[in-house]
Amino acid sequence: MSMPTYVGTKVVSATPMNRLAYNKYRGWDLPANENGADEGYLVEYQDGGTPNHALHKGYISWSPKQQFDNAYRRTDGLTFGLAIEAAKLGKRITRAGWNGSGMFAYYVPAASYPAQTGAAKAHFGDGGMVPYRAYLALKTAQGDVATWAPSCSDALAEDWQILE
Repeated sequence: MSMPTYVGTKVVSATPMNRLAYNKYRGWDLPANENGADEGYLVEYQDGGTPNHALHKGYISWSPKQQFDNAYRRTDGLTFGLAIEAAKLGKRITRAGWNGSGMFAYYVPAASYPAQTGAAKAHFGDGGMVPYRAYLALKTAQGDVATWAPSCSDALAEDWQILE
């Protein structure tokens, strides 16, 4: 059977746990055809779905170690591409060197705001709405916010982090 190919980005919580320990955690018997010593992770998805365990707010499942390691990276050493995907999910992102100054970037989705200036009112009308495109904003070390475009160094860095 031919199936389409997908690529995804999720932010999950996970802890190492072998298959047997996961089955015990869920209150299940290990199926006879499964190896309880298989290394893997208990994974909690917090991006939707009904919680399926009393000790978790999100949906949990078990993932084999190799598949998990191929799909996920820790959130403290990301490429810019992964950091941007996290920003689009509503996360604040920062570079390792920015952390001491309290700086972070975030994604602002496209929307509109009421015309505020004479130039905007002249073009969009008094009381008109000014549409704007999605952009990246930067909370600066001075405590204010500015629109932001990454430098080449930022885009190629692998020290991006997701702030909780």
